[in-house]
Amino acid sequence: MNPKNTKIDVRRRDSRQHTEIDWLDSHHSFSFGPHYDPANAGHGLLLVNNDDIVRAGTGFSTHPHRDMEIVTWVLDGRLEHKDSEGNTGQLYPGLAQRMTAGTGIWHSEMNPSPAEDVHFVQMWVPPDTESVDPGYQQLDINAELGRGGLVPVASGRGHDAAITIRQRGAVLWAGRLHAGERVTIPDARHVHLFVARGAVDLDGAGRLVAGDAARLTAAGSPGLIADLADGAEVLVWETE
Repeated sequence: MNPKNTKIDVRRRDSRQHTEIDWLDSHHSFSFGPHYDPANAGHGLLLVNNDDIVRAGTGFSTHPHRDMEIVTWVLDGRLEHKDSEGNTGQLYPGLAQRMTAGTGIWHSEMNPSPAEDVHFVQMWVPPDTESVDPGYQQLDINAELGRGGLVPVASGRGHDAAITIRQRGAVLWAGRLHAGERVTIPDARHVHLFVARGAVDLDGAGRLVAGDAARLTAAGSPGLIADLADGAEVLVWETE
């Protein structure tokens, strides 16, 4: 890899675009909806990384998507999914969900709780083949997360214990890292590290706290150490 093209670009949580209405508090890592910025359209194949809090008893009513692989990861609470293909499910922490929009799908995402907010991260990557049949998958990976390290959550490369996405050039890893735990970031052309909880120290970048992200380009395999007091939960995309 050309060292001149190697870099780690840290994006602090306060730099994210922000949507706040009565039922939704959402922070966008990339250009999204009315927050259009052609210079911030994604990193590698990752096009959307939305950090959402949805108030009790509210949510995203039925709306369409097409030709996108959508992965949802809940941090707190529950999120109820319903779609036009007849799929239903309640997402909770440690349950990975993938929706293939394909030729077109309508779905809703609602907070079924009468009292508690739901906090989740939703991420989009394009498919490697367009106009496929819509699809849905969910998988509980709490046991794998409990063993430590980075765990494949959504993969186009056939990883065990991961939901399948229709994009061979992308893998999402998650880690619930214990205090002081060290892991190695995957070596890929593009890597997006999002700190969902706690804090970490990333080699070559320093300290990142919840809501911060690092965009790695041909950066090799830097090490990552979770906060010595509280640990961390991280989401790491490796893509072409």
